Amino acid sequence: MQRSVTRRDNILGAIALSLGLLLLAGCATVHDTYAPDGRKAYALNCSGLARGWDKCLSAAGDICGAQGYDILDRSDEPMAVGSAASSNGTSGAGFAQSNERSMLVACKK
Repeated sequence: MQRSVTRRDNILGAIALSLGLLLLAGCATVHDTYAPDGRKAYALNCSGLARGWDKCLSAAGDICGAQGYDILDRSDEPMAVGSAASSNGTSGAGFAQSNERSMLVACKK
């Protein structure tokens, strides 16, 4: 009987984690990966006009919880968002400055 409870708990935990990651998708894009030291890690992307480092940090906190996390890598590069020409070939569309932000984190042991 104990075995089925453990299996059910594992399934419910996996469902909860999946739902949590789906909720985070609106704030930061999250992909599972592995750190150079072999730990499970998370590649977070917080690029765009409506996202900032706060979204990545919030996502990392939500994933790792009270145990905390290590930031293994962080990248912030400027990028232009928009288009240079309209459909008739004339210049008329605009550009906006944004940043390509990504972070690699691993939960502390």
